[in-house]
Amino acid sequence: PVLAILSPAADPGRAMKVLLLTVLGALFFAYYWADNFDPASLQGARVLLTGASAGVGEELAYHYARLGSHLVLTAHTEAFLQKVVGNCRKLGAPKVFYIAADMASPEVPERVVQFALDKLGGLDYLVLNHLGAAPAGTPARSTQATRWLMQVNFLSYVQLTSLALPSLTDSKGSLVVVSSLLGRVPTSFSSPYSAAKFALDSFFGSLRRELDVQDVNVAITMCILGLQDRSSAAEGIRGVTRAKAALGPKAALAVIRGGATRASGVFYPWRFHLLCLIRAWLPRPRAWFIRQELNITAAATA
Repeated sequence: PVLAILSPAADPGRAMKVLLLTVLGALFFAYYWADNFDPASLQGARVLLTGASAGVGEELAYHYARLGSHLVLTAHTEAFLQKVVGNCRKLGAPKVFYIAADMASPEVPERVVQFALDKLGGLDYLVLNHLGAAPAGTPARSTQATRWLMQVNFLSYVQLTSLALPSLTDSKGSLVVVSSLLGRVPTSFSSPYSAAKFALDSFFGSLRRELDVQDVNVAITMCILGLQDRSSAAEGIRGVTRAKAALGPKAALAVIRGGATRASGVFYPWRFHLLCLIRAWLPRPRAWFIRQELNITAAATA
């Protein structure tokens, strides 16, 4: 009976679908398992990394330090940054500088980029990784919360990119943007945050095309990660979703590989790529499917 189902004579249309899925699967796995990453290419690279004080950002800093990159690290909390800087020096980073910065302030990105250019003399990598949850006491879907989230999670990315792009153009460098699955697949109870992440995906996708048309040799790597294992991200969904945090060191290494090889996209865990591909088939999943990932009682009161 199984052979009869797969037999072209029994159903040519089904056989073609099976063949097509097999070919697509083979191409997909060949793409993911191809590895042309050369760690030596990052030795001496000049890197500005945001959101470097915890989670994936902290692990990114440690990987770059081990690989011999020159670093400027930034994040909101100076005490945490000082700890990361000290660890990076122990791991062998030739140069490490830091600047504490609150990306909720529109004037801060210019100060951060200028600091990095002054300290490093130019940039080879701009790695945008910072994120923020709405301030405590702010209603989750209010205009105030949405405006704040858009500044931190989207507009500051645009500002940093615009300011760093001339230096990246000179060095034929790379923009590495750490985003989220919520920028590709919308989910419940995250509308302002998801809007900011969708904006990132659209902005950098359009910018990549503009740079191609203008023959500007700056790569853009969009990194789609799961929930990052930092307190600000975890607190925002604690009790609401059953999703687990992404593993910091492994996720960070995937980001670094993608940026160094100038890949257009990185998905960690890799199954997120499949989820994004099939999203078009299920644009409006049924409520019972959504509930599998949510604690509805907690979410309703968030």
